[in-house]
Amino acid sequence: MIMVVPPTSPMLITRNLLYTGITRAKKLLVIVGMENVVDFMIQNVDVKKRNTGLAYKMRQ
Repeated sequence: MIMVVPPTSPMLITRNLLYTGITRAKKLLVIVGMENVVDFMIQNVDVKKRNTGLAYKMRQ
């Protein structure tokens, strides 16, 4: 699996995203991006509330 990590908004490059990439890779994960961006992802533990509407959809 190849995970591209572009330099972008800090809201988008979080530790959770990196964790998801690592855990979804079956055999190998290649991370393409700048080292400082990956380091930022490791340190970025800011979690945003996701408004998916899932609870509403499940009630319907």
